[in-house]
Amino acid sequence: MKHYTRRNFGKLATTGFFGAAVFGSVPLAMGLNKGNETKKLGVALVGLGSYSTYQLAPALVQTEHCYLAGIVTGTKEKEAAWANKYNIPKKNIYNYENFDAIANNDDIDIVYVVLPNSMHADFSIRAAKAGKHVICEKPMAVSVEECDAIMAACKKADVKLSVGYRMQSDPYTQEVKKYVREKTFGDVHFVSSDAAYISRGNPDQWRLNKKLSGGGALLNMGVYAIQTSIYGVGENPTSVSAQEFSTRPEYFKDTDETITAQFTFNNGAVAHMMTSHNANGNRLKVHCSNGWFELDPAHNYGPINGRTSKGNTISFPHQSQQALQMDDFARHILLGAKNVAPGEMGKRDMIIAEAIYASITNGGKTQPLNLGTMGIVG
Repeated sequence: MKHYTRRNFGKLATTGFFGAAVFGSVPLAMGLNKGNETKKLGVALVGLGSYSTYQLAPALVQTEHCYLAGIVTGTKEKEAAWANKYNIPKKNIYNYENFDAIANNDDIDIVYVVLPNSMHADFSIRAAKAGKHVICEKPMAVSVEECDAIMAACKKADVKLSVGYRMQSDPYTQEVKKYVREKTFGDVHFVSSDAAYISRGNPDQWRLNKKLSGGGALLNMGVYAIQTSIYGVGENPTSVSAQEFSTRPEYFKDTDETITAQFTFNNGAVAHMMTSHNANGNRLKVHCSNGWFELDPAHNYGPINGRTSKGNTISFPHQSQQALQMDDFARHILLGAKNVAPGEMGKRDMIIAEAIYASITNGGKTQPLNLGTMGIVG
């Protein structure tokens, strides 16, 4: 696949592919050792589109163990706006041309790559070479080969790697995993998961450009449905078959619009997922031998809601998933806590995505999945 360079991306950024700017940072926290003042880890956001603007940056005001220390953007106007709102010093502001100089900046501990998918590998590898820990937004890359390259670069540089799977830090996800693990409703028989929305925006947006996105709904929303299918069963799938549908070919000229897929598992359970850029879907339901439980909505920024066949609700106080996610990674770096979304998880999901595309290419033929040795479930 031909990838866009940072120079091409800078031109795209200045022509409106990415969102506007927002607000504030705090460098110190009462921290990890009860009452001891501890320097927060500095995070640099690479790419100031809508997700950085409206989710990650505001979340970094709420985090306990990390803060927004720097930015990387190809848009001069954003440099000034973000510097003013978040008190970011000029020395912590980079563009796509001088990004590698971040290696000399001790204020930056973590680089969070929030660029179009085809640029994830390039900037994640460069961040690792600069000696910075890496959060790579999902999907981890546009191929298994690129996932391997990112992981190898982080291992060689002895830096930590996480994928931007916010749902892995959400308490609702932990509750689902607990139900499955403890067999609260018996053995899991069937899981249904939908992760979809209707795209009505600019047909030239990067998510509809395969050179930038690597794929359509599957690589955008579908990774949520893949993950809920897995932790809804409690093990990795052994095979997948898939189908693709398009009802707006004039709009979805280059990327997949709607995909359905079916998984099998060693324990006898099956799962069905749907993902789309032309339908609304936001639900997880797990059918078990002694009842069921569901989240509806299941994948959005919250609040999430759940209920069970016992008549009770699943409910937790709303928290920023992004703040929880970034604090989890900071604790992993600082304290050796579990990495809840390691690179191996991103690679596993890309193996599954490639198998789904292969099944579609081969008329829905079942594709085997050899994931048993990866050691990553959830």
